[in-house]
Amino acid sequence: MTTDIQQLIQSQVSSSPVVIFIKGTPKFPQCGFSSRVVQILTMLGVKEFLAVNVFDNPEIVPGLVEYASWPTLPQCYVRGEFIGGCDIFTEMYQSGELKQLLGELATA
Repeated sequence: MTTDIQQLIQSQVSSSPVVIFIKGTPKFPQCGFSSRVVQILTMLGVKEFLAVNVFDNPEIVPGLVEYASWPTLPQCYVRGEFIGGCDIFTEMYQSGELKQLLGELATA
């Protein structure tokens, strides 16, 4: 994978406290898993997060797989740390662990 893509991903991950790499946009997610991650952030009252539409850059998906050693989308990051995909995000939401991890970012 090119260093440019890795640097782009690193830049995106560090640019916002919450970053999600999804298929589509928060208003128009193009898969159920991406939609679920956006719904969870909304339910937690997270107002600002960076949502990167992977369809905008065809090189980003293989770059993400390498970057996080995680083969699927969406990919979720909190404060630069890779959290996981939809299943892990959902489990953490249901247990309350995600709200605790987000701290002041979660207002609901």
